[in-house]
Amino acid sequence: MNMFVQILRDHPELTVFLTLAVGFALGYIRIGSFKVGPVLGTLFAGVLIGQLDIHVAPVVKIIFFDFFLFATGYKVGPQFFRGLKKDAIPQLTLTVIICVGCLLTAFAVSKLFHYDTGTAAGLLAGAFTESTVIGTASEAINRLSIPDAEKMRLVNNIPVAYAVTYLVGTTILVWFLSSFAPKLMRINLKQEGKKLNEKLSGKAESEPGMEYAFQEWKLRAFVVTGPRWVGLTVDQFEKSIRDARIFIQRIRHEGTLIDPAPDFRISGGDVIAVTARHAVMLEQLTDIGPETVDKELMEFPLSYRDLIITKKEAADHSLRELSQKYGHGVMLYKVIRGGQEIPWDPSLTVNRGDLLKVGGRLPDLERTAKALGYLESLSPATDMIFVGIGILLGGLIGLLSVKVASVSLTLTTSGGALVMGLVFGWLHSKTPRFGRIPEAALWIFDNVGLAAFIGIVGLTAGPSFVSSLGHTGFSIILAGLIVALLPHLLGLFAGKYLLKMNPVILLGAHSGAGTTTAALKAIQDAAESKLPVLGYTIPYALGNILLTAWGPLIVAMMNL
Repeated sequence: MNMFVQILRDHPELTVFLTLAVGFALGYIRIGSFKVGPVLGTLFAGVLIGQLDIHVAPVVKIIFFDFFLFATGYKVGPQFFRGLKKDAIPQLTLTVIICVGCLLTAFAVSKLFHYDTGTAAGLLAGAFTESTVIGTASEAINRLSIPDAEKMRLVNNIPVAYAVTYLVGTTILVWFLSSFAPKLMRINLKQEGKKLNEKLSGKAESEPGMEYAFQEWKLRAFVVTGPRWVGLTVDQFEKSIRDARIFIQRIRHEGTLIDPAPDFRISGGDVIAVTARHAVMLEQLTDIGPETVDKELMEFPLSYRDLIITKKEAADHSLRELSQKYGHGVMLYKVIRGGQEIPWDPSLTVNRGDLLKVGGRLPDLERTAKALGYLESLSPATDMIFVGIGILLGGLIGLLSVKVASVSLTLTTSGGALVMGLVFGWLHSKTPRFGRIPEAALWIFDNVGLAAFIGIVGLTAGPSFVSSLGHTGFSIILAGLIVALLPHLLGLFAGKYLLKMNPVILLGAHSGAGTTTAALKAIQDAAESKLPVLGYTIPYALGNILLTAWGPLIVAMMNL
């Protein structure tokens, strides 16, 4: 055992990977509805392994943290800038109210309980489950004009307060938003979800690796014998039923397979491969003629791709309008906005940056993509020139500072990486030819970047964690409850009575402003609807920015 410990001390890079492995394993632990998750898991793993007194160079955690923040900004950038439009003002206002309330509450409670700067920052980070505060506050503390030993003590107190209040904040917020808040507003969340669903409906998201058995689109082959279909051109056939999308994919004419041209005239006895929605097949196409199995006719390649909306001409139009104008041959399966699947119907207005999961023949997809945006590349390559320059420019911007009293206010290099991630994510949505980060790479930057950073924070704080927790005392639990709940109580009142927001959207916006995806899932379960996600994306984007900026700010406030 001593030899193994010495190896870890001599090779701290191995310790980082051990911390990640143990942390992600701990993250699978579930207690009731609460799941530890990889972030808290790696913090616990770091604290535990940190008892071996292993030193990891501070620059390592900063590199991982910058990757995480840039990826966060990149994901939400298009939605954030879209949210600055007029129709998003209620959600933006609510987010500002909640996040400012969080900062002021954490500051007031910290002064009341006589907490030091590190504990105050950890309280803010944990109660609002915003791990980025740990990084930006730590950088701000290291800029203070105090002895290095005092800096180390304050920085090590951040994860102590974070660990306790993260558990408190997540648990209480999930319960409050999904169970108690609807009672405060005197609403039945299920009924409100059904009311909102009259205009926009969807189905629950399936588990990874699984899909629902029901398939919206069907491909079937018919021998054309019905009088009303014989003699029609392909174009007339496809437009024969109002508000129904019907595509003839292939035709067997006189024994020969042909790809249909719009002006090709269908003859009696032709066999056609038709794609339409299930309901249209059953209700509108029953008189075409007898159905048949013609494998050769129906065996043609279909492509399933992600179509990103980037064209200005396509934004702010409904799916119905876009499908009628550009969508011939294209089948829509899902709409992803801000990283979350949203329910949709033909009246849904699309935004720039929306991702549409579509299927169809590749030429049809390419034609539609040319009009609306672009098809996500199937290449696994990441544009590292784009990533490297983005983080560099963000870091340089983050070095700029403003002097308030004796304290320098700055975004820090990490906060700058978040801001530039927003800008570069938005630029990529407009000019997709450069700056691509595939989903798998984005997952690494996002999840592993944050987990590695938090794990190293735990390793550094490990030796003093127990003594620091004893010094803080059990008051930190009460403090976490206050900081987690009070801003949301204020936001609930403002959202209902001042901003007049729909209660389903309001609760989704609360989970976004608090950057708590677990709360969003709980609200969706309680409402038996995915509709709360419509209020989540814009507040989540702005909430990430504000709460990250609060790290240096609370350090400055505690030292005024």
